[in-house]
Amino acid sequence: RGRRDGTGWKTVGRNTAQPAKCNEQEDMIMSDFPSKEKALGMYKKMYEIRKYEESIYYLFLEGIMPGTIHQSTGEEASAVGMLYDLRKDDWMASTHRPAGHDLAKGISVKAMMCEMFGKADGCCGGKGGAMHTGDASVGAMTANAIVGGNLPIAAGVALAFKMQKKDNVVVCFFGDGASNEGSYHETMNAAGLWKLPVIYVCENNMYSANTSISLTCCQENVAADRAAIYGIPSEVVDGNDVVAVNEAATRAIARARAGEGPTIIEVKTYRHGGHSRNDACGYRPKDEADHWINDRDPVKNFRKVILDQGVITEEELQKEEAAIEREIDEAVEYAKAAPLPELSSALEHVFWEG
Repeated sequence: RGRRDGTGWKTVGRNTAQPAKCNEQEDMIMSDFPSKEKALGMYKKMYEIRKYEESIYYLFLEGIMPGTIHQSTGEEASAVGMLYDLRKDDWMASTHRPAGHDLAKGISVKAMMCEMFGKADGCCGGKGGAMHTGDASVGAMTANAIVGGNLPIAAGVALAFKMQKKDNVVVCFFGDGASNEGSYHETMNAAGLWKLPVIYVCENNMYSANTSISLTCCQENVAADRAAIYGIPSEVVDGNDVVAVNEAATRAIARARAGEGPTIIEVKTYRHGGHSRNDACGYRPKDEADHWINDRDPVKNFRKVILDQGVITEEELQKEEAAIEREIDEAVEYAKAAPLPELSSALEHVFWEG
């Protein structure tokens, strides 16, 4: 079955596409809607990611938090839809924009916030910062800021699972720009040849840093249209529809667990902010940004859907949202007061000790 993406296209079968027109809200409601518990769970996780990133944005703006940030605001449906049904012992590989992926995979808000403040209680002991978060205990590989650098690493983890005859899977995110890296093509060739249990997710937000992908790639679907040459099935999905993303994830995870090999899923989405905190987005057309940010906001739109579907009442939902906001506020205060790492920790995890 096909799925609409952000440009009005629908994937039908394997590596094919045809035009389709549909209304975003109606399409979401007409899908095989998840259980009320799951729908609410996905919304709460999306809301947590949104509020977490809003919090760190203002902390950086006020000069309270060190370093820099590459935010995924607007791409919450991609992270949550892909990772919601993974097991704890399945693995995930992220990019230089990892916050949403890490929170969706199970890293706590407190551990993430401490990492952002460079504190010892951070998920990487205060050494990673915004672009290098992760936690092996929940299956989140430390994020890789090298464009395309995580692709072969994810393939290696998937190969290990296959050699050990385990049914674990790996989900690896990458951006549209990474689809032009040599590491992408070398990895896809190996993953397809060896039928590795890995799902490669291209978060196509239309811009590689500040350059439109249309200026650097002749394919409209930069990952999905190339998948056939590697013998890998692909899907193009509306990356702002968490239900559609989750349905695609379900299919891909089932294939991988059954030993049928990798899947490439291209999700069409849009980051609300710039490439990094210093990017004012002057290169993006105003009407384009207004459409994606105001009309196609995945959190706002899914909130309306779960209310319309009777998943929860407005009053109950406001209480759930308030609880998430309190958790984030408490994490900020905890991180501010948390101790810095000991100087001796700088020599830890530098080399492997047998």
